[in-house]
Amino acid sequence: MTAHRVFHYVRDSECEVQFIMTTINVAVAGSSGRMGRALLEAVLCSPDMRLAAALEQARNPHIGKDAGELFGSPCGVSIGDDVERGVAGCDVFIDFTRPEGTVRHLAACRKRSVGMVIGTTGFSDGQKREIAEAARDIAIVLAPNMSVGVNVAFKLLELAAKALGEGYDVEIIEAHHRHKVDAPSGTALRMGEVVAAALGRDLGQCAVYGRQGVTGERAPAAIGFAALRGGDIVGDHTAMFIGSGERLEITHRASSRANYAQGAVRAARFLHGKPSGLYDMWDVLGLR
Repeated sequence: MTAHRVFHYVRDSECEVQFIMTTINVAVAGSSGRMGRALLEAVLCSPDMRLAAALEQARNPHIGKDAGELFGSPCGVSIGDDVERGVAGCDVFIDFTRPEGTVRHLAACRKRSVGMVIGTTGFSDGQKREIAEAARDIAIVLAPNMSVGVNVAFKLLELAAKALGEGYDVEIIEAHHRHKVDAPSGTALRMGEVVAAALGRDLGQCAVYGRQGVTGERAPAAIGFAALRGGDIVGDHTAMFIGSGERLEITHRASSRANYAQGAVRAARFLHGKPSGLYDMWDVLGLR
């Protein structure tokens, strides 16, 4: 992994410059899950970060165990279920859990003025409004996919949609492991949102989710989605621009969760010390 250090400098009494590394205290929710373990490892391998808390739901069998043991390297931080205590000791709270749990954690972070990195997907419109409301008081990075590569792909989609215009049909295909509970994935939906915005469309009005039976001809402004589930696929996404005589495909394939975790760590660095507001990975990566 590439280590990133955050430094500031001070001058001592003899005017010599001294560099001091700033430590970011991080709490990780859902720490025993597949994504949680990747996040723990990424935080613990970052020299500018300290794991302040590893959290799980009450009665989780990993409660009380050393968080580092989940990937073979004890770290001295026990997995707990006290969210209030975990939030109290951190600067940034990273959450890749479920919508209901994230909203509960959001309330605790807002109370303590702790920033959040949220990679959870499947939020309802009401829950999205709750996050936006909380962002008036705390800094939040909200992104359905924190992979740097995926977010570069989003930028490419925006460019392609604007350049190709209305003459191309858009279809989005995604594939994930058998355990994923929401469909289409948050990343696929974000792809659709980026394309729709670039084309001046409302995704809520033009999205088509799967097809079956006699569907009739394809509506020219439709943006189609297909979701595949099986095995241990980490995450594959392809957006297709299909025209007369040619097809442009923009694809991202993830081979491990480490890329998501590294993106989340990068988001935590960006967030530390930021004023309240709702940010995304384009803000983190300077892609606006």
